[in-house]
Amino acid sequence: MPDKKQQTTSVAMPSVERVQQELASAKSLDDFFGKDGIFARLFADTLEQMLEAELTAHLGYPPHAPQGRNSGNSRNGKRSRNLRTSNGDTTIQVPRDRTSTFHSPLLAPYQTSTNELEDKSIGLYAKGVSTRDIQATLHELYGVEVSAATISSVTDKVWGLVEASMNRPLSAIYPIVYLDAIHLKLRRESKVVNTAVYVVLGVDLAGQRDVLGHWIGDGAEGANFWLSVVTDLQTRGVEDIFIACIDGLTGFKDAIQAVFPQTHIQRCVIHQVRHSLTYIAWKDRKAFVADLKAIEQAPTREAAESKLLQLGERWSETYAVAVRSWENNWEDLATMFDYPPDIRRLIYTTNTVEGNRGQLRKVTKTKGAFPTGEAARKLLFLVNRDITHKWTAPVHNWTRILNQLAIRFDGRFPT
Repeated sequence: MPDKKQQTTSVAMPSVERVQQELASAKSLDDFFGKDGIFARLFADTLEQMLEAELTAHLGYPPHAPQGRNSGNSRNGKRSRNLRTSNGDTTIQVPRDRTSTFHSPLLAPYQTSTNELEDKSIGLYAKGVSTRDIQATLHELYGVEVSAATISSVTDKVWGLVEASMNRPLSAIYPIVYLDAIHLKLRRESKVVNTAVYVVLGVDLAGQRDVLGHWIGDGAEGANFWLSVVTDLQTRGVEDIFIACIDGLTGFKDAIQAVFPQTHIQRCVIHQVRHSLTYIAWKDRKAFVADLKAIEQAPTREAAESKLLQLGERWSETYAVAVRSWENNWEDLATMFDYPPDIRRLIYTTNTVEGNRGQLRKVTKTKGAFPTGEAARKLLFLVNRDITHKWTAPVHNWTRILNQLAIRFDGRFPT
């Protein structure tokens, strides 16, 4: 006698004759797709037979068997159920039993669509497509009518993933951490405000990059705001950060060194150059940039400081603010000279995280104002998830860099 699994498998397959009949009815490729297409009909037929087989296994006897009369439970007709799939809307007949104890694992209670459609909706949302446009796209491609409210409820399921991501455990040690910001329009108290969302990206001991989190600014960022961000990282398991690369954000240096006092701060040189040029007349920019490059490309700290003195001698009288900015921030700008070229290339600029920001901006620039901070974080999570899935390879030359870090941070490096 075949066991229940074998019985289910044999009953669930549509007949060869049925498949051949459906295939023979095709006049063109279009006959295979849509709610009345061959795939939809075979899907419904197959699913119904699987449900019948599961009910038979649940009751312990086949339809019309004599032993069913006194079994205490029996078949009790069928009910219609609509399902949305990528092949269109399909109606199936779901068998029932009299005691209502039969529940198929194939169909969750109140399920009206497949995860496939949910995944497609979320995938389109992650590309910055609005719920209305997602609705139109699903109808155009699959012939499926899905309301914008339904799509919104599907994308709302992402919020649980956002919270899980922001609370997930992190690595104990990050040799390098980058911090940057992206600005979004956010509706707050009946008005639209240009709001900064801060993204923290870390490189772990395996050389793998990851987005550690994103935090929405409250308009009064400073040491207190950054202390909450850094404390969050510590709470999630971070014990040490070797180098933090920042964009001269107010209060961040004090905050990170309050929690991780041994962390070295590297201010982004590229941002410093851009900031300086806002005070330089167009006619002098080429010459000024050439002098800045001489500082940036100096082989040692001593050589760089010599070039900085030359910059001051040449330009202080004309562009005092630009020169003073370099002098005042020199300690954080010069951190890179303490490291060999491989590490120096990684930390002298936040271009690593700016590449991430560029991809975020590509999606968010088509958006108007986000209605809530949660809506902004939801989209940023999805975009970052797509980006990080592509980060499969470690940082270039990471093995050599790791050995250099082990020497430089002897005593803090895990053995």
